[in-house]
Amino acid sequence: MIFKLFGTFFKIGAFTFGGGYAMIPIIQEEIVDKNKWMENEEFLDAIAVAQASPGPVSVNTSIFVGYKISGISGAISCLLGTVLPSFLTILLVAVFFYQYRNNPIIDKVFMGVRPAVVALILSAVYKLGKSMGHSKAKVLIALVTVLLIVFVDISPILLILAGGIGAVFYFKGKEKES
Repeated sequence: MIFKLFGTFFKIGAFTFGGGYAMIPIIQEEIVDKNKWMENEEFLDAIAVAQASPGPVSVNTSIFVGYKISGISGAISCLLGTVLPSFLTILLVAVFFYQYRNNPIIDKVFMGVRPAVVALILSAVYKLGKSMGHSKAKVLIALVTVLLIVFVDISPILLILAGGIGAVFYFKGKEKES
């Protein structure tokens, strides 16, 4: 299982451009849909924990998933699988391609990759939004959060903390009503 986890996350790390958020739909497809290692709700919890933890969301998610499936060795395996492709690619670029940094063909390749990265991130937003359940309150909270981040320049960290604290008080209030 350790090697399968490593291979899965190595593949994800090797073929995902654009960082952690672009990896989320691919991780979800591999972990939830294809291999059935986690339920969708568990995966959403993993994303929430990964976003609230320091570090890149893809690395945090891979560690959480690996730990959930195979303990510490699974977490280490998934971590290495996620970061090794990027590390090796950056090492390769630093060693061999530095001399081509102003090449117009290389510039065009990166210009072509950018829209695909944006599409992957939007795909992650759509899938996560679809699976969170649609209530007016949840949609309103999501929209207000986006507006605060984009237009008021409030730190996402503060909003995540506020959401977590707000949920604790909300559910404590619901428990008292019951």
